[in-house]
Amino acid sequence: MQEAWDVTSTEERDGVRLTWHNWPSSRLEATRIVAPVAALYTPLKKIAHAPPPLTYDPIRCGGQGCAAVLNPFCQIDFRSKLWSCPFCLQRNHFPPHYAENISETNLPAELIPQYTTVEYELQAAPQAAPPAFVFVVDICVHDDELDELKDSLQQSLNLLPEDALVGLITYGTNVHVHELGFPECPKSYIFRGNKEYDAKKVQDLLGLSVYASQQTGGPGVSSAVGRFLCPVGECSFTFESILQELSKDPWPVPSDMRVARSTGSALSAATGLLEAAMSRTGGRAMLFTGGPCTNGPGAIVGRAKTEDMRSHTDLAKNQAPMFKGACEYYEGLAKRAAAAQHVVDIFACSLDQVGMLEMKVMSEKTGGLMVLGDSFGQSVFKESLRRVFRRNPEGESDEGAMAMGFAATLECMTSKEFKVQGCIGPCSSLNKAGGNVSETAIGQGNTNAWSLGGIDPATTLAVYFEITNPGQNPLPQHKRRFIQFITKYQHSSGRMRLRSTTLCGPWHSDPNNHSPIKCSFDQEAAAVILARLAVHRSETEEVSDILRWIDRSLIRLCAKFADYTPDQPNSFRLSPEFSIYPQFVFHLRRSQFLQLFNSSPDESTYYRSVLLRESTTNSLVMLQPSLLSYSFNAPPQPVLLDSQSVRQDTILLLDTFFHVVVFHGETIAAWREAKYQEKEEHAAFRSLLAAPQADSQSIMDSRFPVPRYIVCDQHKSESRFLMAKLNPSVTHNSTDSGMGQAIFTDDVSLRVFMEHLMKLAVQS
Repeated sequence: MQEAWDVTSTEERDGVRLTWHNWPSSRLEATRIVAPVAALYTPLKKIAHAPPPLTYDPIRCGGQGCAAVLNPFCQIDFRSKLWSCPFCLQRNHFPPHYAENISETNLPAELIPQYTTVEYELQAAPQAAPPAFVFVVDICVHDDELDELKDSLQQSLNLLPEDALVGLITYGTNVHVHELGFPECPKSYIFRGNKEYDAKKVQDLLGLSVYASQQTGGPGVSSAVGRFLCPVGECSFTFESILQELSKDPWPVPSDMRVARSTGSALSAATGLLEAAMSRTGGRAMLFTGGPCTNGPGAIVGRAKTEDMRSHTDLAKNQAPMFKGACEYYEGLAKRAAAAQHVVDIFACSLDQVGMLEMKVMSEKTGGLMVLGDSFGQSVFKESLRRVFRRNPEGESDEGAMAMGFAATLECMTSKEFKVQGCIGPCSSLNKAGGNVSETAIGQGNTNAWSLGGIDPATTLAVYFEITNPGQNPLPQHKRRFIQFITKYQHSSGRMRLRSTTLCGPWHSDPNNHSPIKCSFDQEAAAVILARLAVHRSETEEVSDILRWIDRSLIRLCAKFADYTPDQPNSFRLSPEFSIYPQFVFHLRRSQFLQLFNSSPDESTYYRSVLLRESTTNSLVMLQPSLLSYSFNAPPQPVLLDSQSVRQDTILLLDTFFHVVVFHGETIAAWREAKYQEKEEHAAFRSLLAAPQADSQSIMDSRFPVPRYIVCDQHKSESRFLMAKLNPSVTHNSTDSGMGQAIFTDDVSLRVFMEHLMKLAVQS
């Protein structure tokens, strides 16, 4: 019996999850294993027992088009002081300072076997300026909403380092760029809200002098920094004074019209200001919007209230006349921001849609964050904004530094038997061709390097590979495959850093025995890789086609790796490596990522964008939420995500990543309404009510974006948040109601889904 792999060990050591750990050695066999060969990589994952950042530059391979970083899998010749690159097999000389000291007993950190991931602080790269944060604030919102937003912005100012630069742009009918370096009185430059502004135009209008830019060697750095972008320590009083005096946009709005909101112009002014002042160094434009853009470029709906916001149906029927133009406009802004290595974050709080669908490209291409809430007073917004500026905890090598990086790029090196198909996640292609770039593209393809822009410890990318080794060229038994991820980014201290992660794994050459491949399957990583691929395809394909493709893939995978007698469904058995994979697929098919019912285009976009940047663990919670049960009969325990888990005398805690729901059974709710928990003799009941609330708080404390917290009772309206996620094993059509609560749905249950899967998989 083949030994099972520890599929999570590479995540702890390197921040990587692979769908397969033992790869088939030929192109033909790779197509037969059905699930993609891919990796989920978290570049800034905190790794226990990793060495502190090395204060010297890495040694790179001199092979033509290679430049791989020295790593523990390199073969070292200690006598002749040479090392062989495992990627291109080139032999390289060590530089003199290495050659003098290196020996079998005296190795540098990057050659020690357990340090397959190391980080360097690059000495040759110049120290960058402190990062800049430009707040782009919508003043068309109601007064109470504006007050909440102003309060949050004042708090976030106190969370920034003293030397960080801040800027302020407010917008309504027109766009106001505030001069924070003019403390005598509030002073702002007004831009028309119906025009687009490039970097040159912004430079001219703000009077960022040409001679100043020639003296400093950068475009307008000296005159923009100190006027429109100022260190927090110097301008906090001016910034807070301007915030306090901010009031709702004064332009009159007829009752049958929407407010004139110039979001597109404001974003182009913010992008232009950062381009003019901080090109190719860390900067974030943080948009805070309370409604859709209705004025100028990037408008997504007309001002007349008779005109409805676009819906899924309108988009499907091409009846959203402003959609295409708005998408092209924001795509252009995203390219400008990505080229200048700046990040665009979107914080949208509104009961109506705000245009997240059109604007998402700005966040996705630049590594920005997205938060969608109902109100600026909600903890979903207020607490999430605070967490953007969190610092590394004490005791870490970077304690006190902001937990974010800027201007990040990722490059992927591979050994010659396989190639890179592409990357799905918050990135944009750097169009870097190479010998290891596949002709078939997935996501951002036809390249082996990507611009990530903003990056944080949770940012995770999915990189897809294609095995290209022909079948008639079997690989020798001892042959290994190598992958190296090289992430370069600007640390919040201003220093450039480079993180190198190198992976090594076996090939399997016997087509008649697939048990070594079978035992190396990581069903959790494979479910997330499949979900990312499905969401990516949903941008260009019909959901019904994607669901058919998912079903076919699952049937083929089970037919290949399950144990069964042909044409006998009752003989069907899945090994532990595959046993929960069909369940993940069942919940993916029903999830809000593929089912558009009951969500607006903005909500669908938001959910999908978050899935495309989160880690494996968080993504699994989104696909298949976790459910805990609290009762007098047993300690808190995980229960099946099933309608049979709903009992009148239990409390359920549902975590869907976006929502945390505490659900009280009918009896528990009645006791609570009777205030039993306030009586001394019912202390146990008081503890039972408190336990799920304490656990939900611990879930919410560690998460970004902060989930919406919902407390509800059985048979009440908000219980829909729980009921919609449960497997409908008991429905209004069931003859055997048994335990649990009936769900009014025509969806098939997991049992019916599995019966059909077994029947189709065993067909000869």
